[in-house]
Amino acid sequence: MSADTPDAANAPGKLRFAATPEARVAYRVDGSGPGLVMVHGTGADGETNWWHLVEDLARHRTVVRPDYSGSGQTRDHGGPLSIPMLARQVLAAADAAGLASFDLLGYSLGAAIAAHIAASHPGRLRKLVLVAGYANSADARLRLQFELWRRLIDTDRRALARVILLTGFSPGHLASWSERRSTEMLDLIVNTNDWEGMARQVELDAQLDIRADLPGIHAPTLVLGCRHDHMVPPAHARALAQAISGARYQELPAGHLAPLECPQDFLDAVLAFLLH
Repeated sequence: MSADTPDAANAPGKLRFAATPEARVAYRVDGSGPGLVMVHGTGADGETNWWHLVEDLARHRTVVRPDYSGSGQTRDHGGPLSIPMLARQVLAAADAAGLASFDLLGYSLGAAIAAHIAASHPGRLRKLVLVAGYANSADARLRLQFELWRRLIDTDRRALARVILLTGFSPGHLASWSERRSTEMLDLIVNTNDWEGMARQVELDAQLDIRADLPGIHAPTLVLGCRHDHMVPPAHARALAQAISGARYQELPAGHLAPLECPQDFLDAVLAFLLH
């Protein structure tokens, strides 16, 4: 079958593109039924964050996974990023996939993008899930972390890969790894990350503040914190839930990288909320 036939063009998981004034936005679509848009975190993309979960989710939803600026195959002007800009890119992918309304899930930096969309486009959302998110980066610990990430991107990327593993997974989970697995994961991060794109996203992380958006969120909302999160401690997720009217809060038994560390717990929590 030719790669440019309609069937190939619409194949599950195939990279597609949408446009905003500042970017050519890459995204993927899987499954059928009501829409679920999934927004990745800093340094990842719609494939690396969600590939292992799509099969289960696509049994229930049309899953749309955009890459925002600095990630995947999305290309833009190369300048500073903002939450409204990235929100436009996520919405452009949803529009291109034909979703007038949808459930929306955002992870880490993606949670801030999703919260902004929920507040600014309330008519588009059915339900909202925010995972390992934070409303602002004003506290000293987050500032120190993002400053360190930004410096290590420029000076020692393998050291940053170590920091990501140490703070991204729970201590017990990481302690169970073999030396070979640890080395393979470090190599994967160092060799496949879009470091220039991540640097732009980290600069946005370091100045993020969506507190003004939170009172405007009225969609049914589930906030998932991560009990052993040393990257974005769960107090930040609890604060998000407290600031959103009627939000439900739940903790996953994992570190910040919960979708990788405890995928079944993650799926169980998300599907229980979306399907009922």
